[in-house]
Amino acid sequence: MTVSVPQRIGLSPAKSCNPKLADGPWEFDALPGYGPGSSETDPIPDATTRPGQLPRAYQEMPAEQLHARIRSAKATLAERLVILGHFYQRDEVVQHADFLGDSYQLAKAALAKPEAEHIVFCGVHFMAETADILSAAEQQVILPNLAAGCSMADMADEDSVQTAWEEICEVYGVDPENVTPGPDGKLPILPVTYMNSSAALKAFCGRHGGIVCTSSNATAVLEWAFARAHRVLFFPDQHLGRNTAKAMGIPVEQMPMWNPRRALGGNSPEDLQQAKVLLWHGFCSVHKRFTVSQIDKARADYPGCRVIVHPESPMPVVDAADAAGSTDAIRKYVAASAPGEVIAIGTEINLVNRLAAEYPDRTIFCLDPVICPCSTMYRIHPGYLAWVLDELVEGRSPNRISVSPDVAAPARLALDRMLAAAPK
Repeated sequence: MTVSVPQRIGLSPAKSCNPKLADGPWEFDALPGYGPGSSETDPIPDATTRPGQLPRAYQEMPAEQLHARIRSAKATLAERLVILGHFYQRDEVVQHADFLGDSYQLAKAALAKPEAEHIVFCGVHFMAETADILSAAEQQVILPNLAAGCSMADMADEDSVQTAWEEICEVYGVDPENVTPGPDGKLPILPVTYMNSSAALKAFCGRHGGIVCTSSNATAVLEWAFARAHRVLFFPDQHLGRNTAKAMGIPVEQMPMWNPRRALGGNSPEDLQQAKVLLWHGFCSVHKRFTVSQIDKARADYPGCRVIVHPESPMPVVDAADAAGSTDAIRKYVAASAPGEVIAIGTEINLVNRLAAEYPDRTIFCLDPVICPCSTMYRIHPGYLAWVLDELVEGRSPNRISVSPDVAAPARLALDRMLAAAPK
């Protein structure tokens, strides 16, 4: 019943990053790793911490029946339910979302339906955690497939960040549990975590005067941080941090990488003293695939074409592109284009396909010729959505995501600061 990515976009299986994408995601939920299409360099998570589950009846149910059950459950639950869908979700899921957006927009959408008892988040684990932190106490957040994690988020864990913080503060001669401003009124260091991180790391930022950012408001967040501190520890995505800071005029030489597996992150004390942004050694396996040679080929094949990429892409790719921006910025860039234009896009394939279908009078294609969706977003399938909605109708709450109050309170501080930093 699953429609494979190659079939959906008219490519042969040989051009898919993994032919197993045609299989149902339940085939991989209990296995280590992030599923078909994930990068071999991604860390392997503990599959027992977030096991997926789907009753066999839903695995074998025809697609038409799944969609009918989803529509029926939505009608039954009515205002008691809101479904949030990320731009990277497959079309079969997106069609049922009440809100569609990027992580910044969906964080705000979680606040927009206070009357909804159930928030079903068609995204990944850290997004559902954020929705639980921001929603009212009486609201329940449901993640259709608990195996939908995020390899980037898993690249920075609480223990590693705490150890890094202590080492960094020792270099700057400050108490890691009580970093205070210097004579000029600025902190020596302030933590900034990308939305793609655990609730524990958002709480870490909240406790240490820090903030959360998204790709939509990263510039506004860094401006907020530099108004209060001389330096920023930015985790877990090195590329978003580097590209954003570079666009603000910060030299690359003042952005050392922090490798948590090496003493002082692999830096000298002098490096850290001169630093403005300390970049965590993390990345997105989808956006890391884009290259300058792909951009060169697109321009050779389509002279005059325009190229826009996501800022999670490597710096040389962002530098070579005509523009870079969040998923919502990419959508707006395409919307502002004229009929007949050719636009090459460096981001997740489901969004690119959706834009190509929405604007058939333009030529829109993905820079990467080997189709590889976000393997963890791909874990959300209509089967899981139908199952959790049927359960909610029966009065049961499967796969509820609940952040403990001691974590949620400081994480909410950091998220509220993020929501106040409007995108530029």
